[in-house]
Amino acid sequence: MSTLQAQAISTSRLDLLPLHVEHAEEMAAVLSDPALHTFIGGTPSTPQTLRSRYERMTAGSPDLAVSWLNWVIQLRDVPCLTGTVQATVSLADHGPTAEIAWVVGTPWQRRGIATEAAGGVVDWLSRKSVHTVVAHIHPEHRASAVVATAIGLTPTHELHDGEVRWQRIIGE
Repeated sequence: MSTLQAQAISTSRLDLLPLHVEHAEEMAAVLSDPALHTFIGGTPSTPQTLRSRYERMTAGSPDLAVSWLNWVIQLRDVPCLTGTVQATVSLADHGPTAEIAWVVGTPWQRRGIATEAAGGVVDWLSRKSVHTVVAHIHPEHRASAVVATAIGLTPTHELHDGEVRWQRIIGE
């Protein structure tokens, strides 16, 4: 597998822009609600902490067989960032597998943004020969379960660090 690079993705209402370090300040504000950490743990990051994290993320995986793909979610009609979506693509026995995750800032939740963004990434991944898409979701995180269902993932009986593995086969 050659290393994949995040590319801009457009959906009906959103532009998914490849992550850049310069997004850190605005994203720190977007992700500042402590409630966003209920299921994932931790606390909101400062702009400086997020900048350091984004520097590591945009440098790419040290493992050439793994691609780190990260996007910020931008509303097209009101050009502001609303969240992130990411995929880590690696080889598995049956072909490339992408583990995806998403987060949308509290003011923009309940508008279908996470579903549209995650669905856009899954569509893009399907054109990149990814075989399987996986997400790990806390069993009590109803909103993420709704997003996963909407983009075609189904829960399995596997648990990983207390989270349910959801998956979808998108290519043979």
